[in-house]
Amino acid sequence: MAAHFDRRLRKAAVTTTVAALAVAALSASQAPDVTADGNGRQTTADNVPTSDTPSAESATGNSPYYTDLPPLNSPSPAPTTGTPTSLGSPEAGIPATVLDAYKKAEAELRRAKPGCNLPWQLLAAIGKVESGQARGGRVDAGGTTIGRIIGPQLDGNGFALIKDTDNGVYDGNSSYDNAVGPMQFIPSTWAWAGRDGNGDGKEDPNNVYDAALAAGHYLCRYDWNLSDQADLDRAILSYNNSQDYLNTVLSWLEHYRRGTHEIPDGTGSLPVGRSDDTDAGAGPPRGRTGPSTPPKAPGATPGPGKGPSKPPTSGESTGPGGPSTKPPKDPEPPTSTPTPVPTPTDTVHHLENAGTTGLTATAGDTFAKKISARAETKAGDAVGKVRIRFTVLGDTDAAFTGGDKFAAVTTDASGTAEAPALVAGEQTGEFTVRATVIGRTLPGLDYKATVTERVADKLTRTTETEPTCTPGGEFADPVVVKATLKGAVADKVAVTATLIKSDADPTENDKGPYFKDADGKAVRTLTGRKTDAKGVLELPKLYADDAEGTYILRLTTPGGGTLDVTLTVAKEAGTTPEPSTDPSETPSTGPSETPATEPSTGPEA
Repeated sequence: MAAHFDRRLRKAAVTTTVAALAVAALSASQAPDVTADGNGRQTTADNVPTSDTPSAESATGNSPYYTDLPPLNSPSPAPTTGTPTSLGSPEAGIPATVLDAYKKAEAELRRAKPGCNLPWQLLAAIGKVESGQARGGRVDAGGTTIGRIIGPQLDGNGFALIKDTDNGVYDGNSSYDNAVGPMQFIPSTWAWAGRDGNGDGKEDPNNVYDAALAAGHYLCRYDWNLSDQADLDRAILSYNNSQDYLNTVLSWLEHYRRGTHEIPDGTGSLPVGRSDDTDAGAGPPRGRTGPSTPPKAPGATPGPGKGPSKPPTSGESTGPGGPSTKPPKDPEPPTSTPTPVPTPTDTVHHLENAGTTGLTATAGDTFAKKISARAETKAGDAVGKVRIRFTVLGDTDAAFTGGDKFAAVTTDASGTAEAPALVAGEQTGEFTVRATVIGRTLPGLDYKATVTERVADKLTRTTETEPTCTPGGEFADPVVVKATLKGAVADKVAVTATLIKSDADPTENDKGPYFKDADGKAVRTLTGRKTDAKGVLELPKLYADDAEGTYILRLTTPGGGTLDVTLTVAKEAGTTPEPSTDPSETPSTGPSETPATEPSTGPEA
């Protein structure tokens, strides 16, 4: 593996050196309105508008970028639609999730800013130059890069000087800013340009969906029409204010316009020639041609990774075994136009529900059924080998096994893709899981799911002592209960506690015992209390007003658990009762006086 990697680095270094020499032929054959100057650097035929955007206000802070150029042979001789199979170099391939992000961003900008005419190929060109398509498509199912892509710190040492603006949140640097993510936004620009492109409720510059959508809005922010060459140039220069940057992006733009295809995530080539990631903060990198590196005079010795500023004479070699530096001839035009072979993804017309119904689970449980979708052609035939992304949407803490909100699954021979198991969170209610075809902008297929409350069918007290209290006092011991479901502990179950008027009238009482709220006011109904991991709940302290009597505290749970606790408010034994004001209750002052009956003297005569 190490030897293979070293060979790749050596090959890349040679490629980078030769790229500057090949740019004239490339420009003439591929980049619109681009020619080459006497030193092999690209220039535009007309007067190109330049950007007056300061470094701190550009998308990248005019950070360094990769100067790898596309091959001279275009991947396809004519513009294509969809994702045709490339007939040329593997550089035409774009990792599936990255390509999907570009196309979805284009679709959203077509809706939000139709006059901008943003092509997804422009995002692909910038993504190639900025990060090598997220380092060859090394992203997870949700589009977030596996490891952060961080450029060198912008400390004024060969780069722009931009002091820290994000407290190191995005770039891990609390002294200076660094460009971050697959589209290399500086934090100060991301603060206002960031977008949520994948619907997860976050704006993350390390996510290719978020970054691609943000880049699209950034390029369209001044009502530019990107189908107009002058506006296109202005937009690109505002992203990174460098003529070499403009020319490199235009070359890749034309390359991708002539055709590209989808490749698996993580299989793209690793870009070389720029210090980022672990080399962040190093000196000026190879391949950097940004504005803060002054051009060398003709005949000067080139820096690492750059072609000579003066082209060598015909027949000179770059070194042992190296290619000739003689400017290559324009490629011979093909004798016929090949017909692109459609990929399985191209043939998908829609997604169908593959039998998923009744998505309901109790909070904290795994849904019994898995979500599955079927990719079909317009005629209803199954399409295998298509990547389907499942996304959890809405205000919910439900997620797939492992805690992910995204899952990418390839359809089988029957055209079916089954998502991982879905796990309900603690938040109850409805949410949506959406299935989409990666690499296409087809309508998604939505599945409704519901999370219900945890339940208990029985509540019991942990002690048998009846709570008592004197009028105006407080109950000595709190009420503690345990919830169970079919005899098993019922944890995290909501319990409602209400002081009711009577068994026959379960409405809230207006006198007798009460709880206190945060302000010390009397409340006689408590909600939102849940049992702990052992199914136990201890209620807050109870207080009593001056009304004596026997009262009922009723506890209920979802699932039918019910418990009545008797509360007694009475004076202590031996105290003198207060005199009653009710005349009917006036106590007797002594024995009643009943007339004496004379004893009988016997029978009458």
